[in-house]
Amino acid sequence: VNSETEVPTGYDAGDYPPFAVTVDVAIFTIVSDALQVLLVERGEPPFLGSWALPGGFVLPDEDLDEAANRELLEETGVDPGTAHLEQLGTYGSPDRDPRMRVVTVAYWAILGDLSELHPAAGSDARDAGLVPVSKIETGGLKLAFDHATIIHKAIERARSKLEYTTLATAFCPPEFTISQLRRVYEAVWNTRLDPGNFHRKVKNTPDFVQPVGAYSDPGDEGGRPAEMYIPGPALMLDSPLDRGVPVPLRDSDAEGDPLL
Repeated sequence: VNSETEVPTGYDAGDYPPFAVTVDVAIFTIVSDALQVLLVERGEPPFLGSWALPGGFVLPDEDLDEAANRELLEETGVDPGTAHLEQLGTYGSPDRDPRMRVVTVAYWAILGDLSELHPAAGSDARDAGLVPVSKIETGGLKLAFDHATIIHKAIERARSKLEYTTLATAFCPPEFTISQLRRVYEAVWNTRLDPGNFHRKVKNTPDFVQPVGAYSDPGDEGGRPAEMYIPGPALMLDSPLDRGVPVPLRDSDAEGDPLL
């Protein structure tokens, strides 16, 4: 008898209270130099009409990563292989879902190529759209379940990762300028960075970026053509970047609903 698969005598799963497992995905991108997150509007109770993270129940035949990848594809139309996706944490407060005991495993993702983004409302949602994270940080948008807590955690995880990794390039198009890369940091950190110091930091970090031998159109940078780059093989920075001083959030950032 295989002791690893043998069920103990007298064991009855019905002796334990049932609970469900879901995955929720905080999907970040940058639009108009602002960090944005994809939300869906719930079309049925609980939290009818509230905005929420895309997600759903884990199917019996899939593991957690498979469920997160499926939700990413269903809710955004994006091939999970083209997006950075990683697990964030587990949330299991007994009263987080009024339907039953539900434990959710949260993920966060980065989408750099907006041409691949096609948000779609799922079976329990009636709308989907992007919203600046500033609206959530200022408390100006009501969210379902504990999704505000999850998004706050995901925002800080993204900000922290950019300090010591090269993950910022995942927000960029396939080819980008150093100015475009700097604006990623400024959007995620909600700050302003010295262009010269940032340029030197990037160029002095081995394998952070690699030139492609092409230049941007003059109009894209507001001046002379800028050299284009692709992500290099480095995953970590040799020394961390300083976030600088955050820019105060404006009250107007908390107004309105998500828009595509």
